Amino acid sequence: MKIVLCGYMGSGKSSVGKLLASELGLEFIELDQEIEKIEKRYISEIFSEKSEIYFRKKESEVLKNVLKEEKSMVISLGGGTPCYANNLEILQQNEEVTLIYLKVSVEKLTDRLFSEKATRPLIAEISSEEKLEEFIRKHLFERQFYYMQSDLILDTTTMKLTEIVAILKEKLM
Repeated sequence: MKIVLCGYMGSGKSSVGKLLASELGLEFIELDQEIEKIEKRYISEIFSEKSEIYFRKKESEVLKNVLKEEKSMVISLGGGTPCYANNLEILQQNEEVTLIYLKVSVEKLTDRLFSEKATRPLIAEISSEEKLEEFIRKHLFERQFYYMQSDLILDTTTMKLTEIVAILKEKLM
């Protein structure tokens, strides 16, 4: 069993993934951290030094390798992972994978992300909350098509972390 979490940046994939994995006694893998280990540099450095295209190719390669591992795990994808290359198809065709979309409102994402934009390459240069909300709204519109093809869609906008994990455990077991 591979429980794979997708959603926009700031949707809680890492927090939910860590707690869910802990409660299920499974390994937790954050795809972006796996890429950073292999590349020996931060995602922001990969974007600036090598380009987003390079990053997306590496992301797809690392995803394939993680999915080949013969053990159960919880995997947190990067926000764009299902939207590039044939990553969504790879996830959908793998019988071990349950793809879960953590859906969060644009307003909540804007609140969460504005304070942490310096650590997020795609939004680091956005100067105001209004511009960030506009960016998220446009980006989410483009990515929604991919996210909505998940096996399970959970709107977590008003939920606490423990509630999300409890619901996921119930639905997965």
